Amino acid sequence: MDSFAPSKASLRALLRKDRDLTYMPESWLHILQSHEIQSARIVASYLSYGTEPQTVDINAALLRAGKILLLPRTLKNKDIEWVAWNGSEKLLRKNGKVLEPLGEKFQEEDQIDVVITPALQIDRTGNRLGQGGGSYDRALSRTSAWKVGLVSGSELTQQTIPTEGHDQPVDAAATPTLLVRFTRGS
Repeated sequence: MDSFAPSKASLRALLRKDRDLTYMPESWLHILQSHEIQSARIVASYLSYGTEPQTVDINAALLRAGKILLLPRTLKNKDIEWVAWNGSEKLLRKNGKVLEPLGEKFQEEDQIDVVITPALQIDRTGNRLGQGGGSYDRALSRTSAWKVGLVSGSELTQQTIPTEGHDQPVDAAATPTLLVRFTRGS
């Protein structure tokens, strides 16, 4: 077991509890004005559930704009594969707490322009704390797409998030009112 596991697990538990206590449904539609999404042809997003940042309006707007919308489907090994989705609820199935798309795996991962990802917290350098399964880290490692994590205002932090070798940072974090871009030294 890695040395960060207990602190990351504790941090996740605290953030989930805080999210449960402070959740308010809000919109992240403003991210659609970013030049990355405006120029994108293929956007990978997710179907939010519970107290996650809501994506219903974002996904609907992406479809209206004629974008190819991909949603994640979790595999038995906890990896993610992307599936194109047209907005039909008939093409979704329940997998635990989440709805996942039915259909064929999207084969051209290298063609994805943007990935909208959930997060529990994002720090000032773009490190993202997810739910702990590593599914998004695996998927994000295989694409050069622009990656934006959705969090509430209080989940964008100055505190450094503990990271491990497999953790994948995001290029930007979006709160309901801000879009913050990160730069990394070469």
